[in-house]
Amino acid sequence: MQKSPSALRQPTRWLRIGIPIVLALVWLIGGAIGGPYFGKVGEVSTNDQSSFLPQSADATQVSERLADFTGGDTIPAVVVIAGDDSLTDDEIATLQTVSADIGALDGVSGDVSPPVISEDGQAAQIFVPVATDGEIREIVEEIAATLESELPEGLEGWVTGPAGFTADLVSGFLGIDGLLLLTALGAVFVILIIVYRSPLLPVLVLMTSLFALCVALLTVWWLAKAGIVVLNGQVQGILFILVIGAATDYALLYVARFKEAVADGATKWDSVTRAWRGAFEPILASGGTVIAGLLCLLLSDLATNRALGPIASIGIAFSMLSALTFLPALLALVGRAAFWPFIPKQPAAELPADLTQPVKGFWAKQARLVALHPRPVWIITTLVLLAACAGALQLKADGVPSSDLVLGASEARDGQEVLAEHFPAGSGSPVYVIVPEDQIVDAVGVLDDNSGVESVAIVSADSPTGQAAVAIEAGAPVFTAPGPPGAAAPEPTVVDADVLLVGTLTDTADSVTAEDTVRELRATFTDELGEGTALVGGVTATDVDTNDTSIRDRTLIIPVILFVILLILMLLLRSILAPVLLILSTVLSFGAALGVSALVFNNVFDFPGADPAVPLYGFVFLVALGVDYNIFLMSRVREESLVHGTRRGILRGLVTTGGVITSAGLVLAATFAALGVIPILFLAQIAFIVAFGVLLDTFVVRSLLVPALSYDIGRAIWWPSKLWRRGPEVTGRPQPQAGNGGAVAEAPVPANTVPEVLADDGHPLTREEYRRTLGS
Repeated sequence: MQKSPSALRQPTRWLRIGIPIVLALVWLIGGAIGGPYFGKVGEVSTNDQSSFLPQSADATQVSERLADFTGGDTIPAVVVIAGDDSLTDDEIATLQTVSADIGALDGVSGDVSPPVISEDGQAAQIFVPVATDGEIREIVEEIAATLESELPEGLEGWVTGPAGFTADLVSGFLGIDGLLLLTALGAVFVILIIVYRSPLLPVLVLMTSLFALCVALLTVWWLAKAGIVVLNGQVQGILFILVIGAATDYALLYVARFKEAVADGATKWDSVTRAWRGAFEPILASGGTVIAGLLCLLLSDLATNRALGPIASIGIAFSMLSALTFLPALLALVGRAAFWPFIPKQPAAELPADLTQPVKGFWAKQARLVALHPRPVWIITTLVLLAACAGALQLKADGVPSSDLVLGASEARDGQEVLAEHFPAGSGSPVYVIVPEDQIVDAVGVLDDNSGVESVAIVSADSPTGQAAVAIEAGAPVFTAPGPPGAAAPEPTVVDADVLLVGTLTDTADSVTAEDTVRELRATFTDELGEGTALVGGVTATDVDTNDTSIRDRTLIIPVILFVILLILMLLLRSILAPVLLILSTVLSFGAALGVSALVFNNVFDFPGADPAVPLYGFVFLVALGVDYNIFLMSRVREESLVHGTRRGILRGLVTTGGVITSAGLVLAATFAALGVIPILFLAQIAFIVAFGVLLDTFVVRSLLVPALSYDIGRAIWWPSKLWRRGPEVTGRPQPQAGNGGAVAEAPVPANTVPEVLADDGHPLTREEYRRTLGS
C-alpha cells in the first residue's frame, strides 16, 4: 500500500521521540539551575530611589558625593521618642543610654547623636547613621527592638526618616518571591482547570510558564550581578507576573491549535507540527510587539525604567521560546491524553451559513450580532469607551509622598507624624546643598531667606554630631557646635574645594510644599550663584527629580511605542488601514481603563495619588498586551479571509479564537491582579489598571469593537494589500445583502478558493500551505 505524501515527509519514529525528549531535558535542566536563584534576588537588587535617577540629576550627584563629606556611605534613621508629659531628667538620662546602645549595634556606622529635646519638652529625637551596605530592614528592626526593651514606661519610640521608609519598602516587597508567585500560579491553575476540565493539561501549561520564568530569572540575575541592568522589587514583581501571564497566553494559543488538530484526527506528531505552524506567526508577532514596546523604555532617563525594558523583554523572549519548544515537546510525548478525560474527538462546529436564524454557542451568537448589526455595535461600543475615557482627567499622576508608598500600617509613617508634632517636620530628611567653599556666605543667605528652611548647618568632622550650626555675622560665616566651654570652633569639612550645607525643612520632606521649597532654592541658587554652582539634593530633591523625569519619559515614550507597534502590525497584516484601526482601538481601550481606574482610585480606594510612571507602565502593558489579542484575532481573520472572504473570515476568526482569547485574557488579568497582594501603592495601581484593561480589551474591544468595525468596512480593511485587490468579495458562504433586511444569499465558490487544492505531488494542501500559495 502506497504511503501518503504526508506520511513520507514525517521523521523517523526515533526522531519523533528523541527531539521532544531532548527539548524537554534542556528546559528541565535550565529550570533546575534557575530555580534556586529565586532565593538569591536580594543579592543583586536595590530599592534606593536615587540609584534610578539619571547621572545628570542634581540629586544623583549629591548622593554620590555625600560619603566624601560624611566619611561613610550611610542613610539616616530618625528615632523619635515621645510621652504624654514633659520628659524628666531621669528619662533624658535613659535616652542617652539608649542612644549609646543603638550606636553599638551592628550596621550603625558613625556617631549616633545624643537625644535632641523638642521645645515643648515632650519628645526627643536621635539621629542614627545606618550603613547602606547592610540589611537596612534588619538594622531598623534591631533599633526598634532596642527601643522596646529599654524605654521606660510612659514613653514610646518610632524609627522613621529615610532608613525607616526604606525598611518599610523592603518589608512590603518580602512577599514577592513566595506570596506573589503562589497567588499568580494558583489563580492561573484554577482558570485552566475550568477551561480545559483536565488535570494534566493545566500542569503542562504551568510548567511552560514556570520554567520560562526560571530561565529568565537566571539570565536577569547574572546581568544584574554584572551591573548591566538595575533590579529592584518593583521590576522583579512585574517580571514574575509578565512571564507567567504571557507564557500562559502563548501556551493557550498553541494548545488551541493542537486541540483543533487532535479533533481532526491527526496523529500525535502531525498535531504537534500543525499546531506549531499555526501558532508560530501569531506568537512571534505578539511577543515581538510586546518586546518592541518594552524596549522603548530604554529611552527613559530613569534607570528603573531602562532596566524594566530589557529585563521584561528577556522574560517575554523566554515565554515565546518555552511556548514554541517546551510545550510542543511535552505534548509530543503526552499526545491527546493531555486532554483526558475530555479528549476532543470532533472538529469544532462550523459557523452556520444563515446567520439570520438562531444559532447555538456564545461565540456564534456574538458573530451573529456582529454580522446583523455591525455599525450600531461598533458605534455604541466606541461611545461607551469614550465616556469612560473622560475619567482619566481625574487621575492625579503627579507623584505621591514616600510615606504613602506602602499600603497598610507603617511605623515610619506614624513616627513622621509624631516628629512633625514636636519638631520641624523636615527633621531627619534635610536638603543637602554642595557649594564652593568661597560661596558659603551667599549660599547660607539663600537658605536663611527661604521660609521653607527652618535651620542651616554645615558638615564638620570637628563636631561631635558631625554638623555645625552656621550663621553669617559681619559678612563672614560663624560655626558653632556642642562642646565644653572654650573649645575651638569647628571647621567645615572641605572636599575638592566644596562644602556641604544641611538645611532642615519646615515641612515634611515628602510633601508638595517641601518640593516647592526645593524648586525655589534651585532657582534662587541659579540666579544668585550661577548655573550649576550649587547642587541641591536629599530626599525631597530626589522625589522632585524622579517625578520630573517620569513626566518627561511618558511624554516621549508613549508616541514612540505607538509608532513602533504600528509598524509591526503593518508588516504582520500586510495592510495600512487595519493596523491603524487596531492601534486606535487599543488606545481607546487604554483611555477607558485609565478613566475607570482614576474613578476607583479616588472614590473607592481613596488613594493619595499616583506616581507619574503609573500611566506609562499601564500604557506599555495594556497597549502591547492589548495588541496581542488583536494579533491573535486578526492573524486568524486574515487566514480565514484568504479562503472564505473578508466578512466571512471575520466571523470565522471571531468564533475560532473566541474561547482561547477569552481564556488568555482571564489568565493575564488574574496574574496582574495578583500584584495586589504586595502592599505597595505603585504595584496595586498597576495591578488594577492592567487587569481591568485586559478584561475590557478581551470582552469588549476584541469581541465587539474590532470585529464589528472590520465587518462594516469589509475587504477595504486590508488596504492596500493584495487581499484588498482580489476583486468582488467571494465568501463561499451567505453574506448579508442590501435591501433584504440582512438576509443571507449564497455565493458561488470558485475552484481556486477551495482549501482542498492538490499540490503538484498530489497531496491535499493544508490551510497553511494554501495560504502561502496566494503570495499575499
